[in-house]
Amino acid sequence: MIRIHVLEGAALVWSAEDAREIRERFRLVGTLVGALARKPRQNARLGLPLQLLPEEARLLAELGAAVLVRGTETQPPAEGEEPTQAAEVEAYQRELEESYQEQQRLAGAERGALLAQLAERIAQGRARRREQRGETPDTVEDSGLLDSPFVLPRSSMMVQLPTARQRPGRVEQVDWTSPSPDWPHAGRPAHEARYRVFRELWGRGYYLSGGSKFGGDFLVYPGDPLRFHAHYIALCCPPGAPLPLRALVAAARLGTGVKKTLLLCSPGTGGALAFTSLQWSGLQ
Repeated sequence: MIRIHVLEGAALVWSAEDAREIRERFRLVGTLVGALARKPRQNARLGLPLQLLPEEARLLAELGAAVLVRGTETQPPAEGEEPTQAAEVEAYQRELEESYQEQQRLAGAERGALLAQLAERIAQGRARRREQRGETPDTVEDSGLLDSPFVLPRSSMMVQLPTARQRPGRVEQVDWTSPSPDWPHAGRPAHEARYRVFRELWGRGYYLSGGSKFGGDFLVYPGDPLRFHAHYIALCCPPGAPLPLRALVAAARLGTGVKKTLLLCSPGTGGALAFTSLQWSGLQ
């Protein structure tokens, strides 16, 4: 079962396996919003978590493939339960120290083996330099330098950055059918209209993503967005909501400017959805 963590209306997936299943099995795209562990200060390439649209999260919940959960406040564990956060931090620090000691031992052994291979060449090089300076070679000093202890700087230590918690925190299930602070979308007319359109287009085999950057509700792709450009900009029109002519003309011109067709989506007679495509042709 896929776990979708919700917080103030945002739906996040933290598991890489779940994110892959969501895309490959259910044709849902989402958006990666997390920083990369090695480059946390850039935003050109992003990683987990995967943020889903409210409609994507609801679809997975309706299909029975996912459950919406929220984190609970940390409480002292009872006997036999998982350790507290302080204990986890202490265990992590202990593992770091053990890893440092092991890396220092391995680095020292590798340095010793390398110096043993190069000992003769090092001695010959030093002897030539001292001969050039008119000094007498001191083999005892050379041996002492070669056998000097090695200390690995802690700044050079390799550290494993965990991308998932070994022991996930406590969570409780969220009812997506009723509004709550963590899931406020349920029952809202705008969300219900968007979800009907999303479910219909997804059911016809299209891929959908958020369309706010093009002035719509969704971008509609004929295939995976990694391989195709969007063909439509879906604009959802809830029942009774006004649609000014100026806004309609602006949306149609924008869609034509980015080589996409504006798709007006609204409830039709008998509960069915009506789709109307608009393209700007200019004055001819």
